Amino acid sequence: MANSTFKSAAIIGSGSFGTAIAKLLESKLESIVLIGRDAGTAESINRDRRNPHYLNNITLGANVFASARLTDSLPHPLIFFAVPTSATRETALALAAAGLSPATILVSCAKGIETQTGDRLSQILREIFPQNPIAAVSGPNHAEEIATGLATCAVIGSEDLPLAVRLQELFTFPHFRSYTSDDLAGIEFGGAVKNVYAIAAGMAHGLGLGDNAVAALVTRALSEMTRLGMALGGRMETFAGLSGVGDLIVTCFSEHSRNHRVGLALGSGKTLEEAVAALGMVAEGVPNTLSIHDVARRAGVRTPIIDAVYSILYEGKPVAIAMRELLTRDPRPEHS
Repeated sequence: MANSTFKSAAIIGSGSFGTAIAKLLESKLESIVLIGRDAGTAESINRDRRNPHYLNNITLGANVFASARLTDSLPHPLIFFAVPTSATRETALALAAAGLSPATILVSCAKGIETQTGDRLSQILREIFPQNPIAAVSGPNHAEEIATGLATCAVIGSEDLPLAVRLQELFTFPHFRSYTSDDLAGIEFGGAVKNVYAIAAGMAHGLGLGDNAVAALVTRALSEMTRLGMALGGRMETFAGLSGVGDLIVTCFSEHSRNHRVGLALGSGKTLEEAVAALGMVAEGVPNTLSIHDVARRAGVRTPIIDAVYSILYEGKPVAIAMRELLTRDPRPEHS
């Protein structure tokens, strides 16, 4: 399935999502370089056509080359950032120091807010690369299902809509449908905030509160997400879309959700350290809770669910007490 718009791409980050994007795009691009931090992992991928640490049941095409050298991304016209939120600025600075062309298109794939600054990931990229075209891919997009060809939808956000349309062409397959939006702020906030709510939903499941309670929690989370996201520059309709309610649903209920699994462990009585250690991967919702709680306080927005998760993760409040306090707050109208 040829694609005339792009011939090659680099994916920085050889974790689950970076590997899944490589698998998805290998039939449309002549070459893909998948860049990680470990030379041994890169050698293993190039030898066996499989990532030994993530999605190791997936066979990558011969046109996917793995590398541990960031400079191998420089010749490509399109670069995907698939590193964790906490590594985005460091990686971007290293790429800038390496001499990235201002014409290279940068696409953010992670879902988070920087802890120290409260910046969205595209804002970090824009600060470091003021001339480069920038976009973000978001939505209910678990890597495990993308890599195995299960039906998926995504939204491609960019303030440059013609760029979003070009990327939409690349991200269109019989099993993968993409939409475009110029509400980059709303898309990125939705993708980040839902991680916090997934932890809350997992805790509710772990406590055995029942399906009614979890459904109510997720519904109120959508209201809270929309209220906060609009205060921070997003549009209401974005939070009713794929990067809002769509991503919220899949992250709060899917067995693939790392954040849900952390919440489930906490609700079942494990400590945060035990929950994260058992996961063995990055759960963006843990640092996101810290950064988003701070952003919400500075914006003066009421966020009781985020506050509850924050009190559990960072103030040591018992899960059962925090969840009970959520249910026993003062009555109020639903839409307020």
